[in-house]
Amino acid sequence: MSNPKTYIDLFSGCGGLSLGLHNAGWKGAFAIEKSVDAFKTLEHNLIKKKKHFEWPNWLEQKNHDINEVLENNSEDLINLRDKIDLVAGGPPCQGFSMAGRRIENDSRNDLINSYIKFIKYVRPKLIFFENVKGFTLGFKNNEKKGKAYSKYVVEELESLGYSVKGQLIDFSKFGVPQKRTRFILVGIQNDFLNQSPNLNKDSFFKGIENNKESFLISKNLSINPSLENAISDLLQANGEIESETPNFKEGVYGEPVSKYQKYIRKYKRKNSRVDSHRFANHTETIKNRFKIALDEKLTSATYRERFQLKKSSTKILDVSKPTPTITTLPDDYIHYCEPRIMTVREYARIQSFPDTYEFKGKYTTGGKRRTQEVPRYSQIGNAIPPLFGEQAGLILKQLIS
Repeated sequence: MSNPKTYIDLFSGCGGLSLGLHNAGWKGAFAIEKSVDAFKTLEHNLIKKKKHFEWPNWLEQKNHDINEVLENNSEDLINLRDKIDLVAGGPPCQGFSMAGRRIENDSRNDLINSYIKFIKYVRPKLIFFENVKGFTLGFKNNEKKGKAYSKYVVEELESLGYSVKGQLIDFSKFGVPQKRTRFILVGIQNDFLNQSPNLNKDSFFKGIENNKESFLISKNLSINPSLENAISDLLQANGEIESETPNFKEGVYGEPVSKYQKYIRKYKRKNSRVDSHRFANHTETIKNRFKIALDEKLTSATYRERFQLKKSSTKILDVSKPTPTITTLPDDYIHYCEPRIMTVREYARIQSFPDTYEFKGKYTTGGKRRTQEVPRYSQIGNAIPPLFGEQAGLILKQLIS
């Protein structure tokens, strides 16, 4: 067998993209993720369970800040030149996000420059970069004169010798039960491109589009799964058991009733415990409010009006469609038929994580800790859906073979 292609996952989070690349036959060299919590989830699933990363001896196997690695290991990184096929992952996107306040001077936006420096040191053959839709919009008072960050990144990568193409992709068109549009950028090293007459900078986007139907058919999945297809076997009505967390209840499996559920559950039996499927302890007031919303089929707008709520983002989910983009805040969504918010496992289903993927760390966090901790809901809300990651991985592998 030929050696598997190798990649580094930057800003890897809990490992959604790495899991997808693993399933597409890639081998991880290492991953860089700053959060202790997100790294614990990645380590548990991809290092301990799957032994997916080679992990170099010059880098401790733990969470890292990219700037510290750039500073302390620049020579090690430069030594990787011509040995790494792909650098995957994009810097965290909170400063560009349309969902939050778009903050131009958010220090997290500086990670773009750290990212570019990393590429400069390692010089992989391929680059796969993901970010939020807002990344393509210029800030009004940007010292780059309203230029979008996406444009800046493209220019910087071109100056490093890459042919680059970026485009918005809606993951719901690739079998993920969620309307989630992301900016995807693929760069191919010019030296490599010049030796490959059939390759150009559009090859990735054409490839992933042409491949999606046969890919989903090969997994026995449908092209447009709905929310019901994704989570209807996880109802609270199936029964409850004591949770690993005191004073909480968690759910058990019902029968799998859709292709998506069968695919994502693999071997999980009816009535057995579901990982991270802990129900929120809502007050009676909240439960009643949710119940009225469901019984009277209120829209998100009439729901807010009815209960005079300031929070503008609460959405009542539609059973027959993919969900809107899920964020890191579970209180934003009301379950389509039960008076509650969704569980971590339901969140993970919507992001196409298999049920065998177990999440670590706290369920939620609040107040000041929000900036330090990355609880389970946030880990999932920030992830790249593994089902899309796998499709991307297959095409990236084709480009390089």
